Amino acid sequence: MAKSMKELTRAEEQIMLILWDLGKGFVKEVLAQLPKPKPAYSTVSTIIRILVDKGFVGYKVYGNTYEYFPKISLEQYRETETRKLLEGYYEDSLGSLVSSFVEKKVLDIEEADKIIKLLQQFKKSQS
Repeated sequence: MAKSMKELTRAEEQIMLILWDLGKGFVKEVLAQLPKPKPAYSTVSTIIRILVDKGFVGYKVYGNTYEYFPKISLEQYRETETRKLLEGYYEDSLGSLVSSFVEKKVLDIEEADKIIKLLQQFKKSQS
């Protein structure tokens, strides 16, 4: 699914983040989680239907009420988006991405230490 995953708009991604957090929910529950000023119920409903069409969301029907749930995990989405970022902007090089963060001083010492520890653990597990 990752290769054919469609792009999400900001509004769609915001709805997906709520559904990932809730696990499942009705439109009114998703709407309740949105910040003020809240969009109209029909707007949220339309965005969710688009997410269904794109294959990100599934649903169960209870009479005329629909309960929606994510069809892909946050981790799957994160992995796909990270891969697109690396391939599109950093020549598929994680080193280039990290270098960019270091050069722009986006990475602080604590984060750098965490990355170094993760890399050391990875290196040990490969030995």
